[in-house]
Amino acid sequence: MGQGIEDYGVIGDLHTMALVGRDGSIDWLCLPRFDSGACFARLLGDAEAGFWQIAPADARPCTRRRYRGQTLVLETEWESPEGTVRVVDAMPPREGEATDLVRVVEGVRGRVPMRMELRLRFDYGHIVPWVRRHGERLSAIAGPDAVWLDTPVALHGEHLATVAEFEVVAGQSVPFVLTYHPSHHSPPAPSDAAGDLSCTERFWTDWVGRAEYTGEWAEAVTRSLVLLKALTYAPTGGIVAAATTSLPERLGGSRNWDYRYCWLRDATFTLQALLGTGYVQEAGAWRDWLLRAVAGDPADLQIMYGIDGSRRLTELELDWLSGYEGSRPVRIGNAAVAQLQLDVWGEVLDGLHVVRSSGLSPVAEAWDLQQALVEHLEGRWREPDNSLWEVRGPRRHFVHSKVMAWAGLDRAVRGVDRFGLCGPVERWRALCQEIHDEVCDRGYDPVRGTFTQSYGSTGLDAALLLIPRVGFLPWNDARVAGTVDAVQRELVEEGLVLRYRPGTGVDGLPGPEGAFLACSFWLADALHGIGRSAEARKLFERLLGLRNDLGILAEEYDPLSGRHLGNTPQAFSHVGLVNTARHLSVPLTAP
Repeated sequence: MGQGIEDYGVIGDLHTMALVGRDGSIDWLCLPRFDSGACFARLLGDAEAGFWQIAPADARPCTRRRYRGQTLVLETEWESPEGTVRVVDAMPPREGEATDLVRVVEGVRGRVPMRMELRLRFDYGHIVPWVRRHGERLSAIAGPDAVWLDTPVALHGEHLATVAEFEVVAGQSVPFVLTYHPSHHSPPAPSDAAGDLSCTERFWTDWVGRAEYTGEWAEAVTRSLVLLKALTYAPTGGIVAAATTSLPERLGGSRNWDYRYCWLRDATFTLQALLGTGYVQEAGAWRDWLLRAVAGDPADLQIMYGIDGSRRLTELELDWLSGYEGSRPVRIGNAAVAQLQLDVWGEVLDGLHVVRSSGLSPVAEAWDLQQALVEHLEGRWREPDNSLWEVRGPRRHFVHSKVMAWAGLDRAVRGVDRFGLCGPVERWRALCQEIHDEVCDRGYDPVRGTFTQSYGSTGLDAALLLIPRVGFLPWNDARVAGTVDAVQRELVEEGLVLRYRPGTGVDGLPGPEGAFLACSFWLADALHGIGRSAEARKLFERLLGLRNDLGILAEEYDPLSGRHLGNTPQAFSHVGLVNTARHLSVPLTAP
């Protein structure tokens, strides 16, 4: 295949997303939900896992690609002595269960021979569908899934694939529309490709027009907001962590996870990004998803849920896929759903407090839920856990987990003090102080002048950079500056921040990983917070330079090879970009 994670652009319809390579190939698409089975999964194995390529017949590399303005309409161009051709890709946002993937080949100059190859495979490359002709239409059906292809181009079969060879001349447009719908439904009506492109462009232009960020990084912030919107599942308001599964955190390694779910810890950061840029409606939808997902016994709270709030996310290994660049196993589902991560209670309580403070229309049951969560947290905060990094090694008393337990109780106290809500505030206040005292006593190393990853350890954790951001200590506290310095000394490689030092027995997994991009944004925030704004801006500008040519960030980055690592596009990375741009746009005030 020969394409890096950074070589992919994305399109989406607020139900799912497709990854489009520089070679004009769509190598990843789940239908019709982010976390459903894929019909194009070549990204995770060989060609037999399914793909859809439209490109010049001589397979030359593309000359340029871009989005139309700030939309998710993607244009890929090829130039040759014979002419110039453009492929325009889009997925029009719609209501209902259908998903349309629109590809229009446009002749720009001269005459260019083209080739189209469609290799449909359902269930992550495991199922070859039954393909039939219906006049000029083609259908592919297997089990619950059906896909229809509409195009005026003559099609023929080759080795269990559908192929077309045609020429496009200047001024000509050749449409291809792939439509998914449940197989038991009547065939969908043929789509109008030109109208679909216009509709998609208009939708994104109108949506971007609501943004309220006007700082110096407006282009980067807007692109990140568009990607966050594209990672939203419109029927429920849930925002997935990424569009993909099993893209490796180390090439050839086993750190390959399924990120097509909604993590609760992302809630506060995402709400801050949306509310801070004017997207109140999206923040409200995310809040409502959160309330539905966590409803019930607080003891049953999970760290993540499905896009519809579902709880069973059983982890499986797909042994018929060889993995991205040989990175096995390929996983669907995520076993970390069963872990104890104490910070999640704090994140949910913090997120609901952010919403209440924003002035977003209140929901009566939100405070009832918060009280129940606080009561549960009171009884569990002393336990060791798996931390926000979901380590698969022994549970420990992670400092960040304790800090977030403090934050959850602190937000409950603020709910009473600031909003006049009812609750045992003095008991909560006393417990806040108890947690605070314990963390400062057991989680701080006075010799090195830094907080540590867990009680009694010598290791560090990039999440310690969040201590002042959640209000546990003020920015001008010497322990905050000491922790920032320690992170820079011990967790920064080639200018970027590692989550922690892998391979030391902390996470129970072998081998290293790349720099976790969200952590580098946290460092920029921390540098700005302690008054080192010039360093913060320099780091932020470097992080902007790590985006691919379409403004996309994955989960991690390898500064030595210049490769993106991990699932993509990564919501946590783009939320970090938006929030750091907002923070750096506000001058520091004197402490």
